[in-house]
Amino acid sequence: MSLDMLTIPAECVAQSRISELDYNNIEFGKIFSDHMLVADYKDGAWQTPQIMPYGNMSLSPATSALHYGQSIFEGMKAYKSTDGAILLYRPLDNLKRLNISAERMCMPALPEDIFMQGLEQLLKLDAAWVPPTAGCALYIRPFMFATDDFIGVRPSSTYRFIIFSCPVGAYYGQPLKVAIEPHYMRSAEGGAGFAKAAGNYGAALLPARKMQEKGYHQLIWTDARDHKYIEESGTMNLMFVIDGKLITPPVSTTILKGITRDSVLQLARDLGYTVEERKVAVDEIVEAHKAGKLQEAFGTGTAATIAQIAVIHHNGADMELPAIEGREISNKVATELDKIKTGEAPDTHNWVYRINL
Repeated sequence: MSLDMLTIPAECVAQSRISELDYNNIEFGKIFSDHMLVADYKDGAWQTPQIMPYGNMSLSPATSALHYGQSIFEGMKAYKSTDGAILLYRPLDNLKRLNISAERMCMPALPEDIFMQGLEQLLKLDAAWVPPTAGCALYIRPFMFATDDFIGVRPSSTYRFIIFSCPVGAYYGQPLKVAIEPHYMRSAEGGAGFAKAAGNYGAALLPARKMQEKGYHQLIWTDARDHKYIEESGTMNLMFVIDGKLITPPVSTTILKGITRDSVLQLARDLGYTVEERKVAVDEIVEAHKAGKLQEAFGTGTAATIAQIAVIHHNGADMELPAIEGREISNKVATELDKIKTGEAPDTHNWVYRINL
């Protein structure tokens, strides 16, 4: 399907809700922009997308996504540049990952023209919703779900793809206390852990809540077989600095291939740091902490960007990490990454997609 951007029909809101937004007090995921992009898949093809006011949808109680979990999503951010343009960070990588998730969940691939041209037109229409405030962004949520009104375990023959957005501040407002999960698992080899499938997150809610009731913000997932190796934490990839080296578990069928993860590793290499992508044993982290060599621990993700970890709980004891302000690698990389995303530093890796208004 080939689209001219101007052929995407748009129904605009009669009255914008932007007056509800306080740029200096933005809660994550609470206020949504005026419009959304919607495209339906039926008869073996994607139909012409349209832009409409953000609002509720009418669904059959038999909608197959509600029963059998064919639902995937992405997360990305847009920033306002100093000259007023909108800057998207690595959107084509989000599309690539969306289609990897779609393949794993037996869903149709989304064409690039629907994604990119629809996204550009949507953001031009809702440009006022991109916060000019430092540390804030417009969070963008593309997602796809099955829409057959049919009760039976089989891939749906119809789907809906939507993009909506919401202005956001920081996902985590403070350094994190996390706990290593010794019992529950997030994903096993050969499963769907590498996909951004809705069910991956639903299954994580109970063990996460159990840890939160004990005073921790999130948990650290370990491998499904032996719980010996570290994998992810909540919605983030994990990284550690041990004796001056930046170390992170390798992506696999159980670990999401994070776009922020990839960016952080590349920037660390650019800055001259040693980077190791390898298995990270729980025992290695414990021993490094005992030896005073565990210098930094942090999560990476679109929502959090870089979330510093202050405490790691394991086997009944808390391991306190060095002060955030003294952390060299994560702080340098975070600063450089923010400058690239907002157009304040050269984009040598061609990560930024510019939308001129």
